[in-house]
Amino acid sequence: MTRIYPQFVVAKFGGTSVADFDAMNRSASIVLADPNVRLVVLSASAGVTNLLVELSEGLESPQQLDKLETLRTIQYNIISRLRQPSVISAEIDNLLDNIGQLAHTAMTSPSTAISDELVSHGELISSLLFAEVLRERQVESSWFDARSVMRTDSNYGCAEPDVNALAELAELHLRPRIEQAVMVTQGFIGRDSAGHTTTLGRGGSDYTASLLGEALHAARVDIWTDVAGIYTTDPRITPTAKRIDNISFSEASDMAAYGAKVLHPATLMPAMRKNIPVFVGSSKDTAAGGTLVCCTTENPPRYRAVAVRRKQTLLRLQGLDSEPTHRFLAQIFAILAQHSVAVDLITTSENSIALALDSTHATSGDDGALTSALFTALSSHCRVEAETGLALITLVGNQLTHAAGVCQDVFARLEEHAVRMICHGASNNTLCFLLPGDVADGAVKALHHRLFE
Repeated sequence: MTRIYPQFVVAKFGGTSVADFDAMNRSASIVLADPNVRLVVLSASAGVTNLLVELSEGLESPQQLDKLETLRTIQYNIISRLRQPSVISAEIDNLLDNIGQLAHTAMTSPSTAISDELVSHGELISSLLFAEVLRERQVESSWFDARSVMRTDSNYGCAEPDVNALAELAELHLRPRIEQAVMVTQGFIGRDSAGHTTTLGRGGSDYTASLLGEALHAARVDIWTDVAGIYTTDPRITPTAKRIDNISFSEASDMAAYGAKVLHPATLMPAMRKNIPVFVGSSKDTAAGGTLVCCTTENPPRYRAVAVRRKQTLLRLQGLDSEPTHRFLAQIFAILAQHSVAVDLITTSENSIALALDSTHATSGDDGALTSALFTALSSHCRVEAETGLALITLVGNQLTHAAGVCQDVFARLEEHAVRMICHGASNNTLCFLLPGDVADGAVKALHHRLFE
């Protein structure tokens, strides 16, 4: 008899949670422990996406063969621990062969479409292996190709999902199957209208889990990673960081947008639209608890967290003549729009603009925003100065623009640092500033010590 699951859970497991056979077994135990988990979304095994990105950049033959062998070793270290490895080995071999062929194509005829097709294989392989691990644990499970429901545009490397198409296709093709078995699928990947594989950008598996939870009206989305929740800052920078047990969607969204790597920046938007709670916990230590992200929390604090985001670029644009400010600004933003440049932060003076650009989310490691064509277009209207290697530090809180003493609290401990840019006031709940990347960790430690310890 088919059991009906009106209140089911989507469980997403990150790269460290499926890094090897033992990690996959721990994650399988999490699925077994909660009968409401009916949909499992997986990242590629830890390290695999980086290898695939390198292959997509057109490595020469000796380096290419070395990366391919490393990939094969990662997968076969898992396959060799299965009780019946022959059940899955041929299928994995086919995917590894595909990777080799695509890597050769990338070497001779690179393209963003080839890159996405190649990089998608990490999730395809990890999900096939995890489905087999579940079957060997006697879980009624089935593998599902996320591309059959995840429709996106053709912005390879950072594709945007079609939420309406996803809802329709998921209801048609996925909903009936989660009633029959635990479905194992891939995060991060989709398919455009022409049938080409796309990717949602680095960390996009979290986003996939939230989108599928929204499309299927899940009761909760669980994000299993290598840390036991969301902390007041990155514990790898500041070991005294404190876990936040409950946090609002808006606070967590700000933290993710400004660099807290525990969640992909877009993850919470679908959950917010349907008011679906999101739990973040560690697959290595489920007893440690985690963080529940929900609509509101009681007595939210003035200061919630400090986030840091690296690989930032500061553009300074100085007008060439004395044309009116409004005309200069209009020209600059028209050029940025023509080149599809998403500006992160802005400050202006009478005839100059400072812009902060982020390059951390696309699958490719390059900063596609800073093209020669963009520089040429901007240079016809202004002098352009670019400074790279910066870090954006953001204080996330509540009603910061209405609280006295915030700037004193923040900058009193940063007097030794040359702050490149400050943005405060556009949001009630954040204060952002740019610093040289090599001093970012020290600044985060000092700020966290003053505000949270």
